[in-house]
Amino acid sequence: MIPEAFATTTIAREGDAGAAWLAELPAIVDDLLDRWQCEPDGEVMYGGVGVIVPVRHAVLKVSFPHPGNVHEPDAFVAWDGCGAVQLLDRDDDLFAMLLERAHPSTLAEVADGDEVLTVAGRLSRRLSIPAPPDLPRLSEQADEWEEQLHKDAVELSHGLSDDVLGAAVATVRELGRDQPELIIHGDLHPRNILRADREPWLAVDPKGYVGDPAYDGGTLLKVHSLTFLEADDLAKAVRHALDMYAEAAELDRERVRRWVQLHAVQGAFWGRRHGFRRARGGPQLDPLIAYADHLATLLT
Repeated sequence: MIPEAFATTTIAREGDAGAAWLAELPAIVDDLLDRWQCEPDGEVMYGGVGVIVPVRHAVLKVSFPHPGNVHEPDAFVAWDGCGAVQLLDRDDDLFAMLLERAHPSTLAEVADGDEVLTVAGRLSRRLSIPAPPDLPRLSEQADEWEEQLHKDAVELSHGLSDDVLGAAVATVRELGRDQPELIIHGDLHPRNILRADREPWLAVDPKGYVGDPAYDGGTLLKVHSLTFLEADDLAKAVRHALDMYAEAAELDRERVRRWVQLHAVQGAFWGRRHGFRRARGGPQLDPLIAYADHLATLLT
């Protein structure tokens, strides 16, 4: 059974191509279960772009065919279970993987913010290993990032100062175009870190980029900063989070701060164009955009 919410969001995002893929998905799953001799063992789950079918001692993941999903199995191969779930089998043509089974509970459910930052930072450090040659370089996106920042600044109504925008552009130019040859997760945030049996926590859903490990600090803290919405002193909460994550990941704090600031500016513009996960539109969106602006300013 394809979850209705997953089908709805897939069609909304991918249009006719998404609908056609969903029509084929039950047969794809049946074929893979038969080929890999798997017995279903639980309700079908889903993420942003794929379904997860629990089977005995593993899970079958089938994703919508998209360039952003191509190198996920390559990242798992490179890590070989060190800090991430293990890849057991793959079918790249079908964007399918048989993966080590973890628990459905995520790091996002942990109430202790310091624990969240420490676990994520230590995982990022372990995942940042010398990269194989065929993975996409994050530096290749730098020109697009800078072009989009300038485009958004001109086309969108916003209150971000020239200093805030200039700092984001400087990060792209100074850190974005020359990055280490290390494999990074690429979409590290608390929902992509699961409880497990072999290790307490394991990463899932990587992009498999080659680049700066501090970039993952940006993706993590952009999401984690939503827990500061009710903070009495936002600036203090942000400084503490930067300290905790940078120490756990063994990264330069200033480098992490700059990546987080860039992500915050990009997020402020993205929210204006597309909305956020928490609010696609309506009265709930404006406070989130204002918060993203304030966060970007604090980080500058």
